[in-house]
Amino acid sequence: TQRARLADETLSLCFCWRLTREDGQVFGLTSHDRALEREGIRFDPGAVMMAETFTQSETLQPDRAFAQGVLSSDFIDPDDLRAGLWDGCRVDVYRSDWQVASFGLVHVWSGFFGAVSMAEDGAFRAELLSLKADLRRPIGRVFQRRCDAVLGDARCGVSAEGRFCDQRFDTCRDVFANTDNFRGFPHLPGNDFVLSGPAASDNDGGKL
Repeated sequence: TQRARLADETLSLCFCWRLTREDGQVFGLTSHDRALEREGIRFDPGAVMMAETFTQSETLQPDRAFAQGVLSSDFIDPDDLRAGLWDGCRVDVYRSDWQVASFGLVHVWSGFFGAVSMAEDGAFRAELLSLKADLRRPIGRVFQRRCDAVLGDARCGVSAEGRFCDQRFDTCRDVFANTDNFRGFPHLPGNDFVLSGPAASDNDGGKL
């Protein structure tokens, strides 16, 4: 069985990485020095990451795979990297026996790329974050007095060339005449209002 073979210290194990970009393209890498075919995916040589660098916990803190290894392959184009095509790429890490094709893939870790860069030696390097990192991503809008749109973007709708905006409602109204597209909440009560107590005078306690 797979479990028995994994317990065998003499087993010829290697890592297999399945990379799924947000544009739907899937790539395979392996730490073995030759290409492997596993479960319909071709894993090409080019992944080097020590097993002990993968950390997992039972808490909600994101697990990480620390950058003690390098991912490198000819299919990782520097222009694609700069264009952000690898940002947020899904990463599934498996173990396999390169000597036994029927061994298949044993899941080790799942996550996605965090910080991604191309080193001077041409190697592709990535910080790996576990799927639990999604729990720390903000969802929805932040209710605040100032506008959360970027001057000149589609949500703002005004020409930003040579202009500056402090994202205040008064500036949006008086300088740009763009209150219809203001993306803040200028009349939102502040902390002073929320923390204020009952009036000290003319307070009859609710009597009729």
